[in-house]
Amino acid sequence: MLSIEVDQETEAYLVEILGREKTTSDELIKRLVKERWLSLQPRQTIVERLGGHPEHLLEDAPPDLSERANRKKAIANYLQKKYPQFDRQ
Repeated sequence: MLSIEVDQETEAYLVEILGREKTTSDELIKRLVKERWLSLQPRQTIVERLGGHPEHLLEDAPPDLSERANRKKAIANYLQKKYPQFDRQ
């Protein structure tokens, strides 16, 4: 159990926040502490937020796929195989 003393101005702010949000002081303090803690954590990359790299897509990838021209060619080949009705002539 944590007990703190605040000045009158801070207490007035607390009472106003509690009235507007219709919550208890315990719940408000928990939420504020968690929000602050989360803001101090290192940000996840987009890939981490999405659950990591999809392993099955990279299994058979050639080692030079990181070069743009090779990626474009691989994507074009994939799309031509998947959608032959849209083959450019």
